[in-house]
Amino acid sequence: MEIFKNPKYYIIIAITFVIVFLMNYIGNDAEDKLYSALLNGLGGAVGIAIGLIIYHKSGKDDTPQHFD
Repeated sequence: MEIFKNPKYYIIIAITFVIVFLMNYIGNDAEDKLYSALLNGLGGAVGIAIGLIIYHKSGKDDTPQHFD
């Protein structure tokens, strides 16, 4: 996909992972806080990647609508 050729998207995904990971790791008192924080960070990164793919695909529709 051409979206992954732009390094801007990798930076956005990495920043999202770091923010979600740190929020979960610092604010969690459970025994498995590292595992939980990693899974939540990964989930956030995957979610933002899917959102960016959808956003990128929806921005290509430059054809005007034909109303009768």
